[in-house]
Amino acid sequence: MSTKLFYSFLKWVAVGPLLRAIFRPTWEGVENLPRKGPAILAGNHLSYVDWLFMPLGAPRMVRFVAKAEYFTGTGVKGALQRLFFSGTGNVPIDRGGATAAEGALIAAKRVLGEGELFGIYPEGTRSHDGKLYRGRTGVARLALDTGAPVIPVAVIGTDVIAPPGKKFGKLVHPRVIYGEPLDFSRYEGMSNDRYILRAITDEIVYEILKLSGQEYVDMYATDAKKLAEGEKAAKKKSRAAKAAPTEDVA
Repeated sequence: MSTKLFYSFLKWVAVGPLLRAIFRPTWEGVENLPRKGPAILAGNHLSYVDWLFMPLGAPRMVRFVAKAEYFTGTGVKGALQRLFFSGTGNVPIDRGGATAAEGALIAAKRVLGEGELFGIYPEGTRSHDGKLYRGRTGVARLALDTGAPVIPVAVIGTDVIAPPGKKFGKLVHPRVIYGEPLDFSRYEGMSNDRYILRAITDEIVYEILKLSGQEYVDMYATDAKKLAEGEKAAKKKSRAAKAAPTEDVA
């Protein structure tokens, strides 16, 4: 079974109708998605279920990168993982001596080079508190190197369905908003200029911000998470110290 055929089966027969019936999601701005040709769908990242709802309303397959381990497993579990991740349009990160980020860009360029839609999360990881964080410049480099337009996307409510650290939270109706395409052809040939890459990334994140209505924090999500975990650990240590019994001094 071809990837696109299996993807259509999951989307319109096996999984998609179930998600629509249970969660009743809504999609806005679908007309902003190109009917043909490559495009980058850059979205906020609130939950592990974002990659289910974000492409569900799109008329075409949206492909993402995934860990190579999901495509090389053995046994029954490995076979099921390969079938699912390949069938849902994911492509393995081709590290080939490169870092994970570089491998992801290589895989993304291959997808866009085939004229398909590629989904990416500029923040690089899920938000731990629902806020929108500073974007990584890989999305800008990808846009300049391929010439593909960038579609800002906002998902709303998925962090309630599956909050950080939990498999399931509350049943709500998530919203997905596809923004108007962003064209960065005016920066053609400037993909090695870090200031241009930062400006493009900030513009993309700002458009996502306008769609999502999130609070913005000018810090990378990974750094913010480490800071929050450090503060939590310090508070826990402080409470433990206050609760500890003290020895009487004669």
